[in-house]
Amino acid sequence: MKREITLRINDRDETLVVEDADTLLEVLRDRLKLWSVRESCGVGACGSCTVLLDGRPVSACLLLAVRSTGREITTLEGLSDGQALHPIQEAFVSERALQCAYCTPGFVLTVKALLDKNPNPSDDEIREYLSGNLCRCAGYADILRAVHLAREKQSRAPVQRK
Repeated sequence: MKREITLRINDRDETLVVEDADTLLEVLRDRLKLWSVRESCGVGACGSCTVLLDGRPVSACLLLAVRSTGREITTLEGLSDGQALHPIQEAFVSERALQCAYCTPGFVLTVKALLDKNPNPSDDEIREYLSGNLCRCAGYADILRAVHLAREKQSRAPVQRK
């Protein structure tokens, strides 16, 4: 069945007609052209389709779009202010934690959720929180360094961005 829904994505409302079975991943990529939301495993095991839903990381491939109505959805496109990268994005670039970059959007959003929840996580806490994200290039050491740098950047930032 088709229905009209309004999704709040990256601080703006999008009204569209969707099928009940459309996943949030399909709507974000196919309808709204938000390319940072990647499709990979299709079963929520890799983290490539991660978005923030009310600030928490979720697998967009497992969530029906109709279940996202009234919730705040953030994709990687919503982190930067249009001119400057978010400190977490800057850290990933600085630490070269984006080899092929396919997994990077999911990692960046998951790191954002982690640092919002715990601004000073230990290495074990970082590894545990990121355990649902897979990097096929095996850049985990670079990613861990990027999280540490992002933590430092955010602690020095005068104004907390998105």
